Amino acid sequence: MTKQFRKARLLKGKPARRPDAGRKLIIDSEGNIIEDLPEEAQGLEAAPREAAETGEAAGRPEHAGVQAGATEHGQAGNHAAQPAGTGLTVRTTRGESAAAHGANQPSGGAKSAGMPCNDPEETLTYEEQKLKEEDRIFPDFNDLKRVLEEKVGLNKSFDVVFREMVFGGTKTGIFYYNGFAKDVVLTTILERLSYADRLLNVKEGESADAPGAPGIRERAEGERGEAEQRQGGEGAAQRRTAIIELFDEALIPHIQVKKTDRLKEAVDYVAMGGTAFFFEGETKAVLVDAKTFPSRTTEEPDLERVVRGSRDGFVETLLTNVTLVRRRLRDPRLMLEIMKSGERTQTDVCLAYIQDICDMDLVESIRDKIRQVKVDGLPLAEKQLEELMFDNSWNPYPMVRYSERPDVITAHLLEGHVCVFVDTSPSVMILPTTFFHHVQHAEEYRQTPTVGTYLRWVRFLGIAASLFLLPLWLLMVISPELKPAGLDFLGPQKAAKIPLIGQFLIAELGIDLMRMAAVHTPTPLATAMGLVAAILIGDIAVKAGLFVNEVILYLAVAAIGTFATPSYELSLANRIARLSLLVLVALFKVPGLVIGATVWVILLATQRSYNAPYLWPFIPFNLRAMADIVIRRPFNTVKTRLSLTKPLDNTRQPRR
Repeated sequence: MTKQFRKARLLKGKPARRPDAGRKLIIDSEGNIIEDLPEEAQGLEAAPREAAETGEAAGRPEHAGVQAGATEHGQAGNHAAQPAGTGLTVRTTRGESAAAHGANQPSGGAKSAGMPCNDPEETLTYEEQKLKEEDRIFPDFNDLKRVLEEKVGLNKSFDVVFREMVFGGTKTGIFYYNGFAKDVVLTTILERLSYADRLLNVKEGESADAPGAPGIRERAEGERGEAEQRQGGEGAAQRRTAIIELFDEALIPHIQVKKTDRLKEAVDYVAMGGTAFFFEGETKAVLVDAKTFPSRTTEEPDLERVVRGSRDGFVETLLTNVTLVRRRLRDPRLMLEIMKSGERTQTDVCLAYIQDICDMDLVESIRDKIRQVKVDGLPLAEKQLEELMFDNSWNPYPMVRYSERPDVITAHLLEGHVCVFVDTSPSVMILPTTFFHHVQHAEEYRQTPTVGTYLRWVRFLGIAASLFLLPLWLLMVISPELKPAGLDFLGPQKAAKIPLIGQFLIAELGIDLMRMAAVHTPTPLATAMGLVAAILIGDIAVKAGLFVNEVILYLAVAAIGTFATPSYELSLANRIARLSLLVLVALFKVPGLVIGATVWVILLATQRSYNAPYLWPFIPFNLRAMADIVIRRPFNTVKTRLSLTKPLDNTRQPRR
């Protein structure tokens, strides 16, 4: 009733105020308080409730067209009475409702009278709370719609639709979300449902043979005849079963159809984009997977472009993504386990692995981690799920590898990895992951082994420069005695007004600022913004004596190495490591560089991604695997899979 009082606007033409506890009111369908219930009607309204509590439900009194409210297990909720033909509801205030049902309320956390209530559940009346938790499918549509009002906001949310139609003499309710409904499929289904009159032989003398469904009419008639001959509820139940089977097997022309007797399952199915068919007098529903999602077409990911190779990439629709993988990997042992995460978002999470290759202990560990996630929702999809699965939240280095390319995901599945798809995200997580997984790129495998090896070495050189070039140059400038022979030219020819460490920090922050500005700048203006930042700001800063040319030069080389890192997450983590090394070198010189680099290696060596050492195969050292990291071997020489994932089937090609 709290909701009703909050929504009420007028009380006999005056602003409504919260009535006293125990006061009985007449409320219209919009929640407006019309007037007080007459005393004689109050007595009649209370009588059925008392009879229900004592088990004397039969023979309820009626008076002046006022209908008694349903009992606790009824269809309209507790403490409700409705004047006939008016559409008005009689309700008591929250004080009386709480007192009448106090024994059924949770025992803990009692509130003092008049104290504010912060629990959302306590703002609901007893009736509203019961309807929200209801899991039965009511045979009466009025009761069903009342439950749907509390569960999904029927008649409140504009996109929640409950369309009532009649097929074969059976009142049918079609429940769906307007944005998810696939019009073409549902129109075809409704057209086919028009044959229900013939199949059920509702109209006398009309032909009952529907195209594509021979023999259904005879079976339906036989089952209906047998049901009429039986006595009691057994015959009626069998007839209801015959109707459900008829609609399911003969009248709904769709390949993905299932039945349910649980309202929660039907609501969740509709929230996923499906459509639920309810039938008057039935306690089951038929669920049809006729949905469509607003999605973009598959295109090449911006962060993983290749010169040669496929141009398709993952999108925000889970089914499309797993289909792209199925297209490349037609192994019947490819398993795609679906589960939900998030109490409110009910986000679909898919676990992909090859059953006879992947280590099942790894699969079980990841599955348990996902099931243990207790959170209200995952609006940011895979990133929030990753943080919930790993405890080292403040570690800047990524513990999983992301990819938006189906061919990359397929290659890792064949190596024994587990891939995690999250609906509404084009990025797929690869587990387990090491540091060297983040420095490989699909382009290396699209070229010849020699060219691929060369590209890999150039990339490694760029990543190393992005980490250590600036700290080493700064160290040799502030400690000239450390310069090797032949490198005396290193260092600025004249000093600037800003110290070197200040120049590096300002320039680093400037590059990050330009990067963020480019993300929010329209594409036609991004090029102009880069020219302004690089030429005007940089040139003017040098001419003004604020910066030296060499700082700009070496910082540009380090920035290029950062952009050459295949993993965007790894490049950001390396940038933080570079800034830390710069500060340590400026403060402690040689000891700062040595200690900083040592701590960096120890930090990475102690990290584990699902029991996989993060620096494998460097620490612990594995010669064969390390050779595969340094050299891109020809494909016909790769006979076994990586030992990192402990594959059940270690053979990739037969040994000669």
